Amino acid sequence: MSNPNSPGLLSNIRGDFFGGLTAGIVALPLALAFGLSSGLGPDAGLYGAIFLAFFAALFGGTNTQISGPTAPMTAVSMIVIAGIVQANGGNVSQALPTILTVFLIAGLILVLLGFTGVGKYIKYMPYPVVSGFMTAIGVIIIITQLLPMMGYYAADDEPLIQQYKPQAEELLLEKILRQEAGEGILVLEDFRETVRRAEMTTEDEIRLEAEVLAKKSASGVVGAIKTLPRAFQNINWTEFWLALITILIIYGFKRITTTIPSTLVALLIVSGAAYWLQSTGSISYRPIPEIPSGFPALNLEIITGFSFGNISPYLFPAFTLALLGAIDSLLTSVVADNMTKTRHDPNKELIGQGIGNSIAAFFGGIPGAGATIRTVVNINAGGKTRLSGMIAGLILLAILLVLGPIASQIPAAVLAGILITVGIGVMDYKGLKALPTMPKSEVAILLVVMILAVVWNLVYAVGIGLVIASLVFMKKMGDLNTFRGSVQKLREVDRFKQLWPDEKKFPENLKEEVFLKHLDGPLFFGYTTDFLKLSREIPLTASHVIIRMDRVPYMDQSGLFAMEDVLTELRDKNITILVVGLKQQPRVRLEAIDIIPELLKEDHIFEEFGDCLSFIKANVVDRY
Repeated sequence: MSNPNSPGLLSNIRGDFFGGLTAGIVALPLALAFGLSSGLGPDAGLYGAIFLAFFAALFGGTNTQISGPTAPMTAVSMIVIAGIVQANGGNVSQALPTILTVFLIAGLILVLLGFTGVGKYIKYMPYPVVSGFMTAIGVIIIITQLLPMMGYYAADDEPLIQQYKPQAEELLLEKILRQEAGEGILVLEDFRETVRRAEMTTEDEIRLEAEVLAKKSASGVVGAIKTLPRAFQNINWTEFWLALITILIIYGFKRITTTIPSTLVALLIVSGAAYWLQSTGSISYRPIPEIPSGFPALNLEIITGFSFGNISPYLFPAFTLALLGAIDSLLTSVVADNMTKTRHDPNKELIGQGIGNSIAAFFGGIPGAGATIRTVVNINAGGKTRLSGMIAGLILLAILLVLGPIASQIPAAVLAGILITVGIGVMDYKGLKALPTMPKSEVAILLVVMILAVVWNLVYAVGIGLVIASLVFMKKMGDLNTFRGSVQKLREVDRFKQLWPDEKKFPENLKEEVFLKHLDGPLFFGYTTDFLKLSREIPLTASHVIIRMDRVPYMDQSGLFAMEDVLTELRDKNITILVVGLKQQPRVRLEAIDIIPELLKEDHIFEEFGDCLSFIKANVVDRY
């Protein structure tokens, strides 16, 4: 799986150092915020960023990829963690081995996906499903961070805890009854043992159970929305202003310069000011949970305490984490390819991500994937090889070892503010803006995925979206049977070697100036990756490109955006685009978002190739 064209590990030491240094610094506030949001604490986010960045870069298939906790992975992890903690009576320490085992299994599944060559199939994810999912992630993050932004924590709300005490007593009694039933001593004639155990229940145990119930009532999107009125009544204005100022600095500093990460600037300024004001007695704020100093401990209980019975209910969430990590990472790899004009190895990338997540699990880190923002920062700062990602991990490790106690003084409200900006940024505005022009079926898929993911379950929402998208696509392909006997994959004609009959008389002297592209079949979500290669494959001698769409009866939203990207790249290269045989459905889609006439002029669209050939003879100059 090695890439023979990959640059040597030490071929760009200076650029990789600065790329890794910058990416590591950018990753710091996000790692802490994602860790805190997950429910395992900021240290879990930092551990995940350290080990994933290093080992995913070392074994991965994208030279410039920077990996770590991401918004989608954290959102799913948060649900997995909450479910396991709830199953363990709200005890995070007791639930931790099971949680980390699930993360380990997700990493191993990623490795398996890479070895079995599944990486190349990730491109078959429909755009409405991805768009709905990403927008849902943003909504979930924003809503769930509103409570900490206002300084409200259900576990500290004494009146709320008191409300849940009767229910807590009922649950404790149920536990006693279940325990006795398991021991075989529960009989109708004698409840003396039940009464004795119930009387031994302490007030602290009841209160702890009530706190768990109170926290559960305010968790998730629905819980947060229901709790908002209490949060407004009990708002902590210090926490609110710390979060709001953090948000304002993140957006405002970008207007000054993008060279220095605005998230890091906000973290340092607001945290420093808050710490100083607290030391003078002016304010009091809630810091993040303490980050343990020193190298993270190895959690061998994952192996020694392994029980398939404890893990079996969470195999599907583990697979979902793996699949999401694969999609998240490979989408970032495509971005890196476009920026560096290189090509990643998708299967090797999955293996690297799997190894990184597996090792991170052993050290208590939350799972992650390739991170787009950090990868872009790395490339812009000079990173070109896998060394840059490894350096990013080492930078974060150095920060942990040296600055761990200082980082523990960061206000929790600052991380809430950072996460709200992450939620705003991760939403797919391109897809939302296109809703009025999308077919009703694709709008329905996007909205179903988004709504179900927000109010119900991220994992199931994606699965349902994929099923609906597949059914819709099969229906459309069935409707096209009268037009074509079979659906073929996009096939590129290699420089006039395979000509259609009406192309045989193309002038020999213009074959260096004109590039020909045949599209053979629907331009839909499964075929857009190949089509996007078009602009890269055009020779430097070409001044015109002919795109034959005679055999393209249908174009979905993914195909539409792919066409927009290709036409934009060709226009930027001063290449004239000519289209032949444009059918009614693709034309309506292109006109709906003004690709016609902004990127594709009306007089450059021809019904017959002969008309296009006449245009070529009249307007193309023989230069080579």
